Amino acid sequence: MPFCAGCGTQVDGKFCPKCGAVVGAPAAAPQGAGAPPPVSGAPMADNVASALCYVLGFITGVIFLVIAPYNQNKAVRFHAFQSIFFSLAWVAGSIVLGIVLGIFHMWFIGFGLHSLYNLAGFVLWVYMLFTTFQGKTTVLPLIGPIAQQQA
Repeated sequence: MPFCAGCGTQVDGKFCPKCGAVVGAPAAAPQGAGAPPPVSGAPMADNVASALCYVLGFITGVIFLVIAPYNQNKAVRFHAFQSIFFSLAWVAGSIVLGIVLGIFHMWFIGFGLHSLYNLAGFVLWVYMLFTTFQGKTTVLPLIGPIAQQQA
């Protein structure tokens, strides 16, 4: 006697008496077992949206300030503003450092200092990205309080 592929019950005819499946037809995968989750219209979690604010700096910061469900969330707004201010400060600092080192004709030393400045900014950017994704809020000195006021 054959058995139902869906529930394992012994079957006498073409249909399973317990679940009603057709005997010999491929069993449907039970829900939750390897099937993709259903698509929902819910927005992403706060930590994910906040971390995405840092991905492209001021560009993603501005995007999350414009997108409707996130521009009302205080945590996402804070990280968007902090990302914008950090990116602008990093670029402005790089320009000022380049000008100052150029005025004093420190090309050899300037290359090393400029590289260290950019490395430090990159490390801070990665740190902010990952700690925000973990749900922690890091308030940067000088920039963070301004971002808190704007949020």
